[in-house]
Amino acid sequence: MSSPAASESIVKKLSVIDRFLPVWIFAAMGLGIGLGRAFPDLGARLDTVKLDTVSLPIAIGLLWMMYPVLAKVRYGELGRLRARGKLFTTSLVLNWVVGPVLMFALAWLFLPDLPHYRNGLVLIGLARCIAMVLIWNMLACGSNEVAAVLVALNSVFQILFYSVLGWLFLTVIPSWLGADVTAFDVSMWSIAKSVLIFLGVPLVAGALTRSLLTRLKGEAWYETRFLPRLGPTALLGLLYTIVLMFAMQGEKITRLPLDVVRIALPLIVYFAIMFASAFFLSRKLGFSYEETASLSFTAAGNNFELAIAVAVGVFGMASGEALAGVVGPLIEVPALIALVYLSLWLRRRFFPEAREAVLPRRFEEGSR
Repeated sequence: MSSPAASESIVKKLSVIDRFLPVWIFAAMGLGIGLGRAFPDLGARLDTVKLDTVSLPIAIGLLWMMYPVLAKVRYGELGRLRARGKLFTTSLVLNWVVGPVLMFALAWLFLPDLPHYRNGLVLIGLARCIAMVLIWNMLACGSNEVAAVLVALNSVFQILFYSVLGWLFLTVIPSWLGADVTAFDVSMWSIAKSVLIFLGVPLVAGALTRSLLTRLKGEAWYETRFLPRLGPTALLGLLYTIVLMFAMQGEKITRLPLDVVRIALPLIVYFAIMFASAFFLSRKLGFSYEETASLSFTAAGNNFELAIAVAVGVFGMASGEALAGVVGPLIEVPALIALVYLSLWLRRRFFPEAREAVLPRRFEEGSR
């Protein structure tokens, strides 16, 4: 596959924050567990003030980790899809049919006896990637234009369909399979309310931020000056939320470490299947390598921030669903870096007409 020099170059193109994301998540978990043991009544204190069903300190973290991500989306690119019907249709099917169905199947296959974690994985499968995909696409030399359009598309579709699909895959379809969903009967409105709060509010804020600042300062300033400073703060929001979540359920995690492994296994299988199927389908349809890479990483990645926010809003911060969401980014970073290497190797093997892959000389830090 790729040479050691190429592998080292790819990793170096990531910002320090993104490169060591699993380390930061482990550190946040450890800090949360320590706080939970030092202050056993922390959960009760956090619940004294709430936004909807979520304690206000947690809600602040959930909203903040979404806002920088959504401020990065180029919403104006969405109109370009009209000239690329086949590309649009392929992305739509992969992201909103194949991805959710595959994650649902893997969750039931790997976790038939752990419905809380299973529900958490289903929420992840429904949350299509709108953040880190821009990083993986750039490292794999995909099309920045296509990635920007598909990210904008996924943002819109999540607002329109996440709550409907969540209700369908958590309540309706399991009942068809004869599963006991009494304890997990979730109304469409309860999911929609969490989506409107934790996706809708930061989406509006992000869109307004881009619109206002690009008019005042220009697109170049916004992309090269503002976003590199704002982007890294999304991770702070994620880590802050993880600390508080683990402060409330750390005892369960230390007692059941194998549960984390069981959550991780279907995620790894999901990443591999989604990327491989998207890559070879795109190639068969005649897309260029750049379009193929963009479609593949968009299909393989997930918006864990949204999945965590909805899990906390619907099931509670100390729930198994929320824990499954937290395990997601811990697995995503090393898995998707490995897929970048694979994508570049597949380019040389299956796209001989393409130029030799050249990594970007300059990679904007803080792109998360």
